[in-house]
Amino acid sequence: MNNFQLAPYATSAQSTRGRKVFEAAPPGRSEFQRDRDRIIHSSAFRRLEYKTQVFVNHEGDLFRTRLTHSIEVAQIGRSIARRLMLNEDLVEAISLAHDLGHTPFGHAGQEALNNCMKDYGGFEHNLQSLRVVDVLEERYAAFDGLNLCFETREGILKHCSLENAAQLGDVGSRFINNQQPTLEAQIANLADEIAYNNHDVDDGLRSGLITLEQLAEVRLFSRHLSEVRELYPALAERRVIHETIRRMINTLVGDLIEQTEKNIGAQILNDANAVRNALPLVAFSEPMRALNRELKTFLHNELYRHYRVMRMSAKAHRIISELFKVFMEDRRLLPPQFLHATELTHARSVADYIAGMTDRYAIREHRRIFAVEEI
Repeated sequence: MNNFQLAPYATSAQSTRGRKVFEAAPPGRSEFQRDRDRIIHSSAFRRLEYKTQVFVNHEGDLFRTRLTHSIEVAQIGRSIARRLMLNEDLVEAISLAHDLGHTPFGHAGQEALNNCMKDYGGFEHNLQSLRVVDVLEERYAAFDGLNLCFETREGILKHCSLENAAQLGDVGSRFINNQQPTLEAQIANLADEIAYNNHDVDDGLRSGLITLEQLAEVRLFSRHLSEVRELYPALAERRVIHETIRRMINTLVGDLIEQTEKNIGAQILNDANAVRNALPLVAFSEPMRALNRELKTFLHNELYRHYRVMRMSAKAHRIISELFKVFMEDRRLLPPQFLHATELTHARSVADYIAGMTDRYAIREHRRIFAVEEI
């Protein structure tokens, strides 16, 4: 979307706060398009293909991965941004980058690595995503990382403690000053939530860990399931599921757009900077927030805590914890680029190595180190 089509409170690529290392403006594309392109071409983005959402990568070819999830978030986010006359390119860049720092094995891997790092500053995947684009990607001669625009980097950082924010400079200042990020970052945040809730429903049904009968007790799902069954009584179950989830996403997106328009209309927003001092503006209506919260509670209790998922989570904890311990005890087992002098930098480097692993690589690396029959 060209800048003249943007709302006055949208984030314009022409007024970006810039990059850490100055670069001339890219010909033929905007600054945020350049960010998006760099993210797509990064090694960390490619590795998302083999990092799990809920199910470990080797458990099936049809389940979501971090890569497919990120693409789905970008699609939902762009649709919302276009309706609200906001910067689609910035939303897309943030959406595609938001999971770059995620560990293997999903949230179980993050919990395990955070526990391992408790004496060394902890581990949080939002911070790690920022670290990936700021430091860890090694592609360009003039700088480490991807040298993304301030607005993209800020949008990646969804959560941050005050202690960590103080160490991040300008990109962490909004947490200290109790300010809001751009509307585009707010959109990416909720597009993420819409995508993973609804697609975890799809993967949960596909896996057989949850059933249509169970979901019929969840109001948001039940409403749309009834509509589909009434309109298409002879429809095969697979299509019933797809139609129901598609309608849920449309309902959530429509409500988000409508409520956000109301929130924006109640404010005086002359430019993008005015957004920072307002309350969060991108939001669901209160009734929809309650329905969405009910869906999240169902998924937490019935899917994420399912005994088969918990078994894999236990394996993930063990793999991550044992890899961290052995690498901390014997640095010679690490690849050369991850060797550092002090204990603190060494621990962070070990975390970088483990967080960058795909599910299958972590499993193989654990086997190579601990299995006697492996060479």
